[in-house]
Amino acid sequence: MYWKTDNLMSNDIDSDNSDMSIDRISNQDINSDDESSTNESVSDSNDDIIPVIMKSKALTFISTDGPSQQNNDNVDEDSINSDADEVVQAILHAKKLHRNHPPSITLEDMITDICFHPKLDTIGIASITGDVFMYKYNNEETNLVSTIELHLKACRDIEFSEDGQLLFSTGKDLCIAITNVETEQLVRLYDKAHEQPVYTMTIISEHVFVTGDDDGVVKLWDLRQKGSVPIFSIKEAEDYISAMITNTDAKYLACASGDCLTTINIPERKLHVQSEEYDDELTCLGLFKMESKLLTASNKGKMYVYNWGEFGLHSDEFPSVKKKAINCMIPITENVVITGEEDGIVRATSLFPHHHLGIVGQHNFSVETLDISNDGTLIASSSHDNDIKFWNVQYFESLNVTEPKKGEKRKWLEHNLPSSKIHNRSDFFAEL
Repeated sequence: MYWKTDNLMSNDIDSDNSDMSIDRISNQDINSDDESSTNESVSDSNDDIIPVIMKSKALTFISTDGPSQQNNDNVDEDSINSDADEVVQAILHAKKLHRNHPPSITLEDMITDICFHPKLDTIGIASITGDVFMYKYNNEETNLVSTIELHLKACRDIEFSEDGQLLFSTGKDLCIAITNVETEQLVRLYDKAHEQPVYTMTIISEHVFVTGDDDGVVKLWDLRQKGSVPIFSIKEAEDYISAMITNTDAKYLACASGDCLTTINIPERKLHVQSEEYDDELTCLGLFKMESKLLTASNKGKMYVYNWGEFGLHSDEFPSVKKKAINCMIPITENVVITGEEDGIVRATSLFPHHHLGIVGQHNFSVETLDISNDGTLIASSSHDNDIKFWNVQYFESLNVTEPKKGEKRKWLEHNLPSSKIHNRSDFFAEL
């Protein structure tokens, strides 16, 4: 709010009333400053800075010196306006220079999946309404460029083709849709592709992709085949298929489910091996150590390591920081995994040696999806509060991931990494 001298008549205001006016505004400003300070710590908006500058201007404009001072006050006001505008611009410019990740994206609808475009600075966002929202991003802003209506019910999974020209999507409506990204036209529709809703999907090659549903059925599809019939279908899991992955050779397809790990021989189109059953549900998969290690995580906060090709029994087991569900994971180096967890924390963990590296970022609710950008500098995470946050993870290129000394492991469990919006207490005292 602006208080100008021409709105106050000095002859009608005694000194006591003037002091009361100033005190009233000052108290309001103090309360507002407290609120602004709180908001600034969690907001990505440049607007957080502006009210503080405006409030300082508001106090400057108050005058009780009488009409003889009005001309000078007007001159001073113009000067202050000019100086304040320069300060605002300088602050905003400085903030832009220091921002190393895009601002958050918030949708009205629940987010079900996210996927970075492999070539462009674009991210696709699937929603519970069946629509896919395409956003362009840079470090200063995110802009909605298109909304593609694809499914009658919730869109469960989205993936871009390797060249980025096609968008694959699955939905609770039992359909698989393939859309041209540039024209937004439907290229192919597999109607009633499964008897149960499709839960997850993985693209294996230029022409082949695979889907898994809520009933444990896995189907292999070839775009060169006409019609809506898969080239192979198998049901070995008794629970839903939560995630699927293959390596460069594309010989084996590992499928995580609610009860075990099932592996399919893709060229021979048959079951390869099934692991022992687990008490917890396997939720996500990732490849590490030059694709020689397979990592899976569970809804009880455990991570299991398999040697690729030896899927009958895990070779190592590693607990998370808390006994909370690990919903998703994304490899960012050959031995570092980032996980999204039920407690709203995005964490980084080193493999070989196994130890927790710290906190990458935070959400208010459970983290449900993760993906990494085409250049590997950003990861995006989404939560049940319908927002997507971006985290710059370039620092992992030089981060020391050696095992901490004895007695220091507990400190690293809650250690905030450079991308986190919360600073470590030790960092604060180190600057004093």
